[in-house]
Amino acid sequence: MLDTTGLIATADRFADRLRAAPQSRLQRGAAAEALALARELANRAQRIEEPGREPRIMPDAGVFAVADQLMVAAQDLAEALRSAPDASREMDEATALVRSAAGRSGL
Repeated sequence: MLDTTGLIATADRFADRLRAAPQSRLQRGAAAEALALARELANRAQRIEEPGREPRIMPDAGVFAVADQLMVAAQDLAEALRSAPDASREMDEATALVRSAAGRSGL
């Protein structure tokens, strides 16, 4: 079974920083960066779970919900990858995406 703790821990750290950020910081781009990341992680999970089906787009629930959206998407992807064959490369890519988005967010 694939170890998904790295992805979850990295996403959790970013989500914690989002939750602690002031509204002005979130509105200056951190929330948009996190939402784009959550959507990408959700799309990846959906492609694994439902190949051939067009992924649904995660809605924008607002700057105060984006940390939770990120964690839901990361958990969903981690769960999908646990049962996917040869998913270690995709796990590494997803973890790198989270790190990169966290860096670009300025948090």
